[in-house]
Amino acid sequence: MDPMQAIRDTFFQECEEQLGELETGLLAMENGSGDEETVNAVFRAVHSIKGGAGAFKLDKLVKFAHVFETTLDKIRTGLLAASSPVMKSMLRAADVLADLVTFSREGGTFDDARSNELIAELSAHCEQKPAEAEAQEAPAEETDNNPFAALGWEPVALAIEPDLHEYIISFKPKAELYSKGNETTRLLRELARLGPLNVHCETADIPLLANLEPEQSYLSWRALLRSDQDISAVQAVFEFVDTECHLDIEKVEINPEAPPEPEPAPVAQASAAVEAKPAVEEIKAALDAVKAAAPPLREAAKADANAVANVTQNTIRVDLDRVDRLINLVGELVINQAMLTQRVLEAGAVKNASIATGLDDLEHLTREIQESVMAIRAQPVRPLFQRMSRIVREIADATGKNVRLKTEGEGAEVDRTVIERLADPLTHMIRNAVDHGLERPEARVAAGKAAQGEVRLSAAHKSGRVVIEVSDDGRGIDRSRVKAKAVEKGLITADMLLSDSEIDNLLFMPGFSTAETVSNISGRGVGMDVVKRSIQALGGRISITSKPGQGSTFSLSLPLTLAVLDGMVVKVADQTLVVPLNSILETMKPKGGEVYGLGPDSQVIGIRGGFTPLIDVGYELGFRMERADPMQGVTLLIETEGGVRSALMVDAIQDQRQVVIKSLEANYGHVEGIAAATILGDGRIALILDTDAIVAASCGRSLPSEMLLAG
Repeated sequence: MDPMQAIRDTFFQECEEQLGELETGLLAMENGSGDEETVNAVFRAVHSIKGGAGAFKLDKLVKFAHVFETTLDKIRTGLLAASSPVMKSMLRAADVLADLVTFSREGGTFDDARSNELIAELSAHCEQKPAEAEAQEAPAEETDNNPFAALGWEPVALAIEPDLHEYIISFKPKAELYSKGNETTRLLRELARLGPLNVHCETADIPLLANLEPEQSYLSWRALLRSDQDISAVQAVFEFVDTECHLDIEKVEINPEAPPEPEPAPVAQASAAVEAKPAVEEIKAALDAVKAAAPPLREAAKADANAVANVTQNTIRVDLDRVDRLINLVGELVINQAMLTQRVLEAGAVKNASIATGLDDLEHLTREIQESVMAIRAQPVRPLFQRMSRIVREIADATGKNVRLKTEGEGAEVDRTVIERLADPLTHMIRNAVDHGLERPEARVAAGKAAQGEVRLSAAHKSGRVVIEVSDDGRGIDRSRVKAKAVEKGLITADMLLSDSEIDNLLFMPGFSTAETVSNISGRGVGMDVVKRSIQALGGRISITSKPGQGSTFSLSLPLTLAVLDGMVVKVADQTLVVPLNSILETMKPKGGEVYGLGPDSQVIGIRGGFTPLIDVGYELGFRMERADPMQGVTLLIETEGGVRSALMVDAIQDQRQVVIKSLEANYGHVEGIAAATILGDGRIALILDTDAIVAASCGRSLPSEMLLAG
């Protein structure tokens, strides 16, 4: 493998991380919650991308990142306010920067006009000068104070060289500066190219030999530079190390009446310059104030070095294919552990205490390994949510709407595979929320709302699943219009009586759309039905709630992992099924007088003074044509994602175990009421129930009564 290609791949991986930090920081700044450190983090992200791009000669990326970085530097130094127009430009610039990274990595074509437009826009912002900045640029009053007196340096007379500037540079490297192959000597030589340079090396921080850490940084430098270059040229010398050192560059006003000083020795003669100008004794006496500030600086440097050391030691990049193979092997381990236990039980060897103990230990060890491996694949949904910010901006610009995206619960973790496969359906929902859900600004104002609409994206863990909600504060679902459109398209008949929930679910029917015209955003009738199928393929569910004039909420309930779950193995008719354990509240055996008839063919069961619908799983799935006697079976009290409680009736409970999930979508097809399948310890295939779909089927809302699934 080409080592440069490996380094290039690593650079682009780091770019993805930096772009995520950039998006997060810019959104915080836009919302007014970004502090000084947030601005610095955003600047460092762009700066890092620019630095790496320069190493690989990615000129387009470097050019754009440089202008972006310059604008950010203006903000962090207070020369440019982070106003709404500026932040809008910055967010668009972040999108272009991400596109340039993709272009640099994958090739193809790139719209140069778009990047040039943003460069001009950012440059125009940089030319703005706030009143306080103009005041700072006003000529300073003459003073007799010489800031270099303590160091023994005299300023150069302006009458001789009017364009000459003087800078005091305080420079203390952190440990990571050296660990990345940088050298202080080279930086000083680059400074000397700008003009005459006096350098003093401060050694007071060097500890005794017994306490010296070879990988730490103890030396610092203080330099006087005379140059005809502006301060940006001095800053450019430290451009690639400014986050790896403590740096202070102070431009000092020169006293034109002071006599000229002989030109100091260049840095190439560093040792002579350090000893001769000025004397060591004089410098030590003059820098007492600097020494007093050394302990806090030293502690900060040690903390930074320790943080870098911890990151280096505690994180590692692993190829995702290796993780996937490990996941598959753990799944096979779980199956084989179940098979071994089954064989031992069938042989009757479990009566041996040592064998029984060994099986228990193996089960616990297998579970710990499985949980540890699952944690490797778990990732926060933050990168996915950040991607949606760009979608909102693009659709808002295309539709002429003023939209704000609010995110909550970005730290909620879920299996990486779930995150990858959730991107497309979530994009559809966000686009629909902006295009269909939110009104135009003038319509919102007329309705007594704020001109800016809000789309909220949230994630939270609940009962062993992750619930993601996309909501808006728009007009809500116009149910009369939805029903009329469904009749017009022949999806339903005009005389059908539908509840609000059933009308809302018409949005998921193939070919349904309420758009009057076809655009590049919507109107072709492809979208929400694809969303539903995608969510079902993940073993999830989607539901809608809406209030006219107040907005709509789409809720996605998804498994945390697509690999393993804890389940209750039950027998229904001649089939073996698995009920997810996280949906079961309790199990019970019905007694006489607790089951009551309701309507022609429904039943309820009395539980602690209340009544709960009783659902015959075998009848709903078509395993038997008549309902079973509740007194002959076992009842599982469950709670759906919507908080609805129901009682599932099964013939018997066989076991409680951890099972490996095998997708039906990938190997067979979608089956209503069934979430997935698994392989049991005796080699049999068992179906995993979708309890919410079973409950919905009993109410006649989604599962067809003629659905048959045997074997």
